[in-house]
Amino acid sequence: MPAASCKADLLAVTEKEFARFQALLDKVPEALRLVPDPEADGTTPKDIVGHRAAWIDLFLGWYDKGLTGAPVAMPAPGYKWNELRRFNADLRTRQAGMDWATARSLLRDNHARLCAFIAARDDTALYGAPMRGGGNAWPPGRWAEAAGPSHYRSAAKYIRARLRAAG
Repeated sequence: MPAASCKADLLAVTEKEFARFQALLDKVPEALRLVPDPEADGTTPKDIVGHRAAWIDLFLGWYDKGLTGAPVAMPAPGYKWNELRRFNADLRTRQAGMDWATARSLLRDNHARLCAFIAARDDTALYGAPMRGGGNAWPPGRWAEAAGPSHYRSAAKYIRARLRAAG
């Protein structure tokens, strides 16, 4: 369920959830950052961070492409929504050489891009109509929330579980 329905709320929830996620990531010990989770397709905490950064980039690309009126490949070129497992595995492969510091830096940079996107738009632009090219009734603000704060929350839940399991 979306937490925001206006620009001010969207910015607030985006910043709040990002700050919480960053504080949690600061607690991930170096020994756990690159450890694959056999119960989650070998995903590492670093992969989770890189994944969240990549989805912000996807959203911003969808938005820009939609404005041109060109077809938008969602979730990404060559993938359908029912192929997210394959997309995520391919993303992990593409990001395999990325280290923890680089993943965190990419997330910070893309979070800043997301916040700038939100800040540059008014309530009507964010919530007044479905996102062009989005293929459903979600307005850009809802897509931004899904790519940012909702993803931060789900990532934090996973990271907390990994920290608990590690003892």
